[in-house]
Amino acid sequence: MSKKKAKAPTYTFFVKKAIQDFAKDNGMMVGSDAYDAVNVAVHMALSSAADRCKKNGRKTLKAYDF
Repeated sequence: MSKKKAKAPTYTFFVKKAIQDFAKDNGMMVGSDAYDAVNVAVHMALSSAADRCKKNGRKTLKAYDF
């Protein structure tokens, strides 16, 4: 049995400075590997929402798709 490796997101879904500001406001710092993890998490959420939207016969993402 082989595991399929997840395809890396094509887009960057965030602004690094916003993540840095959030971390700073919470007394933290951001490791360089965190950005890729955030991008993958957002990509997965968007993909899941898009699948739900398509299954419901729509072309517009709505809040409840997330």
